Amino acid sequence: MIALAAALAAAIAAVWIDARNRDRQLRTEVAQRLAELDAGDKVLRAALVAAQDSLRDAQAKIALLENRLAESQTQQAALDALYRELAPSRDEWALTEVEQVLLLASQQLQLAGNVSAALAALQLADAKLQRLNRPQFVPLRRALARDMDRLKAVPYVDVVGISLRLDQAIAGIDALPLALEERLPPPAQEAPAKDVPGWRRFLRDAWQDLRQLVRIENLDRPEAPLLTPPQQFFLRENLKLRLLSARFDLLFRDQANFRADLAAADVWLKKYFDTRAKPVQSLQTLLKELRATDMSTELPGLAGSLDAVRVLQLAREKRMR
Repeated sequence: MIALAAALAAAIAAVWIDARNRDRQLRTEVAQRLAELDAGDKVLRAALVAAQDSLRDAQAKIALLENRLAESQTQQAALDALYRELAPSRDEWALTEVEQVLLLASQQLQLAGNVSAALAALQLADAKLQRLNRPQFVPLRRALARDMDRLKAVPYVDVVGISLRLDQAIAGIDALPLALEERLPPPAQEAPAKDVPGWRRFLRDAWQDLRQLVRIENLDRPEAPLLTPPQQFFLRENLKLRLLSARFDLLFRDQANFRADLAAADVWLKKYFDTRAKPVQSLQTLLKELRATDMSTELPGLAGSLDAVRVLQLAREKRMR
């Protein structure tokens, strides 16, 4: 019984010691776990604080962006309203400018017959409308295209080139020889023969001197009138005025007066100037070529384009009312 009691006591002591060791080990593990949890909690709190700071920064940035977006939307609305206000004015200015260009082109056609200037004006107006790219301008551009085709079909007259040729002719009038200044070319000198006796040379020289005393000429035109120096001056000035008048007739496409002035100038050349001189012949040839210039084609008008512009302007005025 004693031995059994001792064994039981030893067993109880061993169990108690083992339980105590396990309790100590469990406490150690719990303490370690608590320490780890405490460290993790500190890290988590620090991360939470950082996340809260980032959230506050993000909220501040979002608020700033929302304010800027609101300002941008306000500005966009103001710009849209301004554009809606300015767009009609811009179209109206464009129509007014196109109308002025068309009026100038029409004046060039009616007063000066300047087809090239009128065509350039129409092309300028069409280019402006093309840049605006408005659907309501399509009828106007169609009318401009028709008028440009009609102007391109007009026969080309080189007004600038003919004017330059007339200016050159006017500049050379002062150097043209008059008919009363006409001089016959000197007779060809015969080469003296070799080994001719002296008496024969004397007779030949005497005969040449006698021939120079008398001149026989067949006149194919009336004798040239004698003109005093003032009359010669006014003759040349009147011839210049005739050519200047022909130049103005060319600018106005007055074919009848253009040819009449050139014909009068040609008559004066034949009557008062030496037609055997090359400068006079060149001027006569020039006048003949210029009289053949055809300017009788009727120039088209720009009524179609002007009517299209005015129709658009009336439509805009009705919409504004």
